[in-house]
Amino acid sequence: MSRPRLDAPRGVLQRPAPEGRIAHERFAPSAALEPFVQHFWTVRWDLRGEPPVLAETLPHPCVHLVFERGRARVLGVQTKRRFRRYLRGMDRVFGIKFRPAAFQPFFPAPLSTLTDRGLSLRTVFGPESHALREAILGEPDPRRCVTLAEDFLCKRLPELPGETARLRDLVERLASDPSLTRMEQVAALVGMEPRKLQRRFSAAVGVSPKWVLQRYRLHEAAERLVRADVTDMAGLALELGYFDQSHFIRDFKAVVGRPPAKYVAEARAATRK
Repeated sequence: MSRPRLDAPRGVLQRPAPEGRIAHERFAPSAALEPFVQHFWTVRWDLRGEPPVLAETLPHPCVHLVFERGRARVLGVQTKRRFRRYLRGMDRVFGIKFRPAAFQPFFPAPLSTLTDRGLSLRTVFGPESHALREAILGEPDPRRCVTLAEDFLCKRLPELPGETARLRDLVERLASDPSLTRMEQVAALVGMEPRKLQRRFSAAVGVSPKWVLQRYRLHEAAERLVRADVTDMAGLALELGYFDQSHFIRDFKAVVGRPPAKYVAEARAATRK
């Protein structure tokens, strides 16, 4: 039986939405898939009679398998700003989020070739994936979708090289350790020359260590701003590894689409609804 994930999602940007009309659930993988899969997820919405709702996220350095409205795709790491989608009417999406670097053993090329791209599930997993696509798209119970996906992946589990597992764990440490803010720190942590580390990240993760550091620090910033415990924007910028407040505001606006002050105002408006 799949287990719900209780930890709060990171990277979801706050937007006002009608109460009780949108459901987001996540489920932990089985022990066999835990080295590869971070979680399964589903978003369901019923906005009939309501205006569209803009959903926005700051993507993680992870590959997703996404099943929605007649198609199933493998999505590489998305680096172009934030992911934006208007939710309309009544529909649902089911997805599988792989851990950083952990999709590389399934893919016969460097993951950088998949960055900012999407391929059909069939292109990556062959014609047998058609049955999985049809089964998941026809199954309304998300827990049953998890079971279908687990059965499919467990029959195709590749070997997980030790180096890939170490890169996976390193990326996840960058997400949880806010003291790591510079490329030099990361290279020293693993005892690797920065250029070599960059090549390893490109092949196994799909993006550079610098991109990962910036994205996770912006995740941290968005979360801290929503919690409303930030009184010193310049101090927050320094904590996140920025030289000054202006560079932080510039990067935040470039990725999130609005400056921190406006994002805070929108997030507070969303929580009041």
